Amino acid sequence: QVQLVESGGGLVQAGGSLRLSCAASVSIFSFNVMGWYRQAPGKQRELVAFITIGGSTNYAEAVKGRFTISRDNAKDTLYLQMNSLKSEDTAVYYCNAFMRSLGYWGQGTQVTVSS
Repeated sequence: QVQLVESGGGLVQAGGSLRLSCAASVSIFSFNVMGWYRQAPGKQRELVAFITIGGSTNYAEAVKGRFTISRDNAKDTLYLQMNSLKSEDTAVYYCNAFMRSLGYWGQGTQVTVSS
């Protein structure tokens, strides 16, 4: 059974930082791609960032320069370091991973940025 569990969400003031974690129940070497998505109220779920098994990263324009995606293979954990947070970053953040053609999702963690 593949499980992804996010943590690290919470309430933070604008300009602050937060670090999200996604712990996988299997080796993250199993996944071709891992990433973070977010969904704000009334908006479609959008890709925030992803990292490939080879270590290549990509970011949505809205977060480029502020967010950093990384992983710790020994801990089977994916991270999202979020700096210079804005109110527009408020959303439920989801961990996502693809194993070959199969996709998996975490339960989500709420990030709220106050102005």
